[in-house]
Amino acid sequence: MRRRILITAATATGILALTACGGGGGGGGGTEGRGEITIWYSNNESEIAWGEQMVEAWNSENPDEQIRAQEIPAGSSSEEVIGAAITAGNAPCLIFNTSPAAVPGFQRQGGLVNLSEFEDGDDYITERSGEVAEQYRSEDGDFYQMPWKSNPVVIFYNKALFEQAGLDPENPALSTYDEFLQTARTLKESGVADFAINPAPTSEFFQSWFDFYPLYAAQTGGTQLVEEGEATFDDENGTAVAEFWRTLYAEQLAGNEQYQGDAFADGYAAMAIVGPWAINVYGEDVDWGAVPVPTQDGTDPAETWTFSDAKNVGMFTACENQATAWDVLKFATSEEQDGIWLEETGQMPLRQDLSETYADFFEANPAYALFGDQAARTVEVPNVPNSVEIWQAFRDGYSRAVIFGEDDVQTFLTDSAEQINELAAGN
Repeated sequence: MRRRILITAATATGILALTACGGGGGGGGGTEGRGEITIWYSNNESEIAWGEQMVEAWNSENPDEQIRAQEIPAGSSSEEVIGAAITAGNAPCLIFNTSPAAVPGFQRQGGLVNLSEFEDGDDYITERSGEVAEQYRSEDGDFYQMPWKSNPVVIFYNKALFEQAGLDPENPALSTYDEFLQTARTLKESGVADFAINPAPTSEFFQSWFDFYPLYAAQTGGTQLVEEGEATFDDENGTAVAEFWRTLYAEQLAGNEQYQGDAFADGYAAMAIVGPWAINVYGEDVDWGAVPVPTQDGTDPAETWTFSDAKNVGMFTACENQATAWDVLKFATSEEQDGIWLEETGQMPLRQDLSETYADFFEANPAYALFGDQAARTVEVPNVPNSVEIWQAFRDGYSRAVIFGEDDVQTFLTDSAEQINELAAGN
């Protein structure tokens, strides 16, 4: 089972509906309330195992402030389930499966507790996560989500297919756009796979997080799609990334039809953009290697950025015992619990000095070392109004211009930037 929980196609409809809502959500007992709390976590097997031990550890030491835990209820998407719970006023205290893209909508609903209002709120979050935490502040400068865990994405490549194509499977030429394109052409011409790489060409708003956005993060040294209320991508960097992908599609090095299955696992594509969850998924079935995503002229791996693919923890205003919930949240993201999380799931805690803090883990599990290092240089989706609508607008233009070649790339960048500036302004 994949170690990250993919947002379903229905999420686009679900979160769009949420961001259109105003008000809602029940008021709790404030930040001083103590007593029993309820939490939800995802239905991923390894995450459940972590959650069960965390709850047991807390409950054994806190008989008067017990945690009741359950998997997030079934629904078309977790975001729809959470939004409905906010509206009904019966959301749990904590949800360990909160998409950063959904936070602006949940906040607008009145569903999220401002974690910065706890006496040590800002200090705890920034000391744990370091500079990466700043990307998770809302427009008012406060935190309405706890930066929790990430799945920084990189390029996985099939060593066997590279070798069959006459390419070096241990030191592949993939660091610059020119190198990557030449390698992709060699793979295609050799016939070892239908496509060199095959990210999903579908129209869901989140798909750009796994093609354009990681490369844009790398090309810009860590720039978000929107910063200070303005789109950033209508420049030479955005053009370089979009033209790179357009070349891949135009030369049929990437496919523009949806593949029913796992293209990388099936050998349909020789490369994929994936996070650390892929180590368990492909480890025994594919002889894989991993490298950072490319940049136009090549970047030292130690300085390369990428997309975070994070999930965070939200505290919800229906919670009566928020003081207990805050203590549980700190316990669940402590150095000890983050270490257990890393062992159980292979996902990266959003904790500064990760590689040094858990040096024993990375030494014993060297396949994760690239991800542990990469976790310090990740870009999140912008925490701005109309977050999902912004990504949908971008995806729609990207699909037409880049994937299908129906529009001019530069026109797409300029028009999308103008549209996104309006949306980021709350219009």
